[in-house]
Amino acid sequence: MADYQDSKARVLRFYDDFEAASAEATAVVLNRHTAPGYRFRCVHPFNELNGAEAVARSVWQPLRRAFTGMQRRQEILMAGTNEKDGKPWVISMGNFMGLFDRTWLGIPPTGKIAFLPYAEFHRVEGDRIAESALFFDIIRLMNQAGLSPLPMQTGAEIIHPGPRTHDGLLLDVQDEAETARTLALVNRMKEHVTTTYETGYPRELLAETWHEDMLWYGPSGIGSTYTIDRYREQHQMPFRKNLTDIVFNGHVCRFAEGHYAGWFGWPNLTMTPTGGFLGLPASDRRADMRVVDIYRREGDKLAENWIFIDLLHWLAQQGVDVL
Repeated sequence: MADYQDSKARVLRFYDDFEAASAEATAVVLNRHTAPGYRFRCVHPFNELNGAEAVARSVWQPLRRAFTGMQRRQEILMAGTNEKDGKPWVISMGNFMGLFDRTWLGIPPTGKIAFLPYAEFHRVEGDRIAESALFFDIIRLMNQAGLSPLPMQTGAEIIHPGPRTHDGLLLDVQDEAETARTLALVNRMKEHVTTTYETGYPRELLAETWHEDMLWYGPSGIGSTYTIDRYREQHQMPFRKNLTDIVFNGHVCRFAEGHYAGWFGWPNLTMTPTGGFLGLPASDRRADMRVVDIYRREGDKLAENWIFIDLLHWLAQQGVDVL
């Protein structure tokens, strides 16, 4: 457990230095806190980068110049041993907030407060961050700038709240028994999902691991939904009807701490949009989907789920560049 606390403290020191530094000093901060050969995964159009200088130049400096006074507003912070590699990882989730004053990725500035939802994973090695994965919801920022790159989808387009219980910043040591319960539950749910792609995910099976009043916070372009029945109607059934031959590729990182759990894959899924998806016509073109899921358990079932999907990457594989 001490290793988890050290890992969280390591990442929080990086965040403090990062926010205190200017955009121009971002590479200096990254070099101070990351290991040689730092590996960085990010959503399209950034994808995979190596080394602090490349990450600063491609990702952080342009964003920080665009977002005046950018703040990291965390809703969830957790750490644990990754089931996939046995190493300590940290998850941070929330929003970057700032005044959207300059163009970023071709998205026109608003001069107003803007929120860029994010989920970030860090593998900590000794006193350095050796590897990171960063997911942005870029389409949600586009919507705030008055752009609508995708037609209205089945869920609600909202800025996601943090946990209903307001206890997502796990700064203290968590009970190991509760952690084990959470991890067992999300793994059980994962097995339900991945073994029913072809047959359908029946309501009674879903209700074994989810509360009736579950909250599912989907990415912009899919939307969010509330309760098991509306989740099935507004996300699960359209997803499974229109995307076929789904293959689960596994996760890069998966762990739990306390009542929370999270994972990401690179990619998690491969599928064919034979029924069309996100407003695109039907296609036989296979495409990978990179996904983050972060969960909150309440009692013996899951209550809330925050999802990030690299939809720009998925769309690019279908020949569409919304940027």
